[in-house]
Amino acid sequence: MKIEYAGLKPTINEHGIFFKDGKEDKYKYLKYAMDILVAIDHPYKNKEKYSHSIPNKRINPNDILDILKFHHPDLEDTMERELLLYKEHLDQEENAVKNKTSLNEIEKETYINNLKIMRNYKTQRAMNKIFYFHCIQTISEIILEHKIKIIDVPFNERFWHILHTIQGELSSKKISSTINNKMLEDELKSELVISIY
Repeated sequence: MKIEYAGLKPTINEHGIFFKDGKEDKYKYLKYAMDILVAIDHPYKNKEKYSHSIPNKRINPNDILDILKFHHPDLEDTMERELLLYKEHLDQEENAVKNKTSLNEIEKETYINNLKIMRNYKTQRAMNKIFYFHCIQTISEIILEHKIKIIDVPFNERFWHILHTIQGELSSKKISSTINNKMLEDELKSELVISIY
């Protein structure tokens, strides 16, 4: 079980392997999400305002694993189960190609070989995505536990994407929130404002 960059989302067929520009690996977002998790994960006192600057240095993959395991002691078992389901999905994908009537035998063989070549790549992308969503769930749990009302981060595409993912996770728990961009202390920030009482 490791966290490492895999790459862009592949499109695989009987003609080859192609990569979708803009469909980035969740690994690129995970380190930023961990910055938010680390920033909000501390003891709180009621009626106090906390502010934490996000560091310029990103957290390394081993630290990410340690932090997630601290919050989810059964993370390795959970990952094994989720990856087993994903590998079953990959097997079904190969079987579906075998049953395609629109392809001849050479095209089927080429398609299946392309899927096999990319199996580890796709598995790593899936693992990164699973880690990312466990991090988002943990952030959501901390927000609810400590009734955090505002999280502000530097304005950039990755933090903006993460705030939207956190917003979706909170929404699934019936908690509404809004994302604003504004100048704070001469710096453009993105701000997640959570309606929690």
